[in-house]
Amino acid sequence: MSLRFAAASAAAIPIWFVHRESWPAIRDGLPAAAAAFAAASGFEPTAGQHAVLPDASGGIAAVVAAIEAPDARHRDPFLPGKLANLLPAATYRFANEPHETSLAALGWLLAGYRFNRYKTSGTNLPALIAPAGIDVARIERIARSTALARDLVNTPANDLGPAALEAQALAVAQRYGAAATVVRGNALVTGNLPLIYAVGKASAEPPCLVDFIWGDPTTPKVTLVGKGVCFDTGGLDIKPESAMALMKKDMGGAATALAAADAIMDAGVKVRLRVLLPIVENAISGTAFRPGDVYPSRKGLTVEIGNTDAEGRLILADALALADEEKPDLLFDFATLTGAARVALGPDIPPFYTGEDALAEAIARHSRRMNDPVWRMPLWDPYDALLDGKIANLNNISGGPFAGSITAALFLRRFVEAATAWAHFDIFAWNPKSMPGRPEGGEAQASRLVYDLIEARYGV
Repeated sequence: MSLRFAAASAAAIPIWFVHRESWPAIRDGLPAAAAAFAAASGFEPTAGQHAVLPDASGGIAAVVAAIEAPDARHRDPFLPGKLANLLPAATYRFANEPHETSLAALGWLLAGYRFNRYKTSGTNLPALIAPAGIDVARIERIARSTALARDLVNTPANDLGPAALEAQALAVAQRYGAAATVVRGNALVTGNLPLIYAVGKASAEPPCLVDFIWGDPTTPKVTLVGKGVCFDTGGLDIKPESAMALMKKDMGGAATALAAADAIMDAGVKVRLRVLLPIVENAISGTAFRPGDVYPSRKGLTVEIGNTDAEGRLILADALALADEEKPDLLFDFATLTGAARVALGPDIPPFYTGEDALAEAIARHSRRMNDPVWRMPLWDPYDALLDGKIANLNNISGGPFAGSITAALFLRRFVEAATAWAHFDIFAWNPKSMPGRPEGGEAQASRLVYDLIEARYGV
């Protein structure tokens, strides 16, 4: 797996991007043998189609790849990345510019990701020379950070339990000289992080909170919080088999936070970055927390457990309360939190929640810029009362079948007061099928846009 561009080479094979308007002129400029082959093979400039065109000696003269027309309703900037899994192993270059060259190049690198921990593909992949005018270091940085998150999400829970995820997080912190601490096991109780302890205490591996800080303390404070449930059985409210099959990905929020942090630190963005990762396994044993239990939280609010399968918001609540205590300028959390989000928006578009309109506009802008789709959903205040507890300050579920993603976000909002701006991302962290630049499996949804937003806002 290569996450870098190839060295420049005069022998690189040109890739011509075409659509219905541009194809005739590009076809007429091809070598005669290549143009004749394109006609004989019936190539049509329909988006997603490509043809490998031979030269007179039987080698590859060029590749033509169809992209969306300029007036298409939707244009996928990653579509050129599809070629990274289709072309013969060789070195290629863009002969002309696709719609968005930087994103096309990023899509190529992202498409070349492979999860090779347990088996190798054995297939040599084509390589791409970096197109002129792009920020090579930045694009390779984004690809590497995305691969970090994908590797973590794809690793099964027998090899990525709480201790292993903690170690991975500490390795990222160490790479950039960040100051890290870990609160683990019973120390979570004495450290006033009782909800994290309650969720994770049934596991053979103790729960923990990883906390690391990087950057100049005089610069703006940015904090990332990621849900790190290494496996979610649902607890005593056990999930059915179909819902449990992909629960190795329930630490996707932590993986996404680490991906964004890795890119921010590697770029040297001028922030004081803090990363908080509550890490647990929601297991079943004699010490498991139960429906009807009541626990205190770091914030002082008592929480009644309406369902043990709504555990992610519990561990996030303590982490967010801790983050909020130092009044960060920006506070983002990432979590594979609700199935309701998938029902509303499907697997490709994570909803996000914020009460700050200016931040919402910035998130949407950087989402489009980075081809990292998200969609704003409302923090609908009338639903907040659905979380009121009968014998505690609040319940961890609303008790009804509707608006599950919204009520989960409202639950988290109860634990954020002092931060200047906060946004919550309810991600899926998984591609159920392969798409250009997005292979099937673990995914770092929202990490690219958050890195782009923070870098643009605070500089390097």
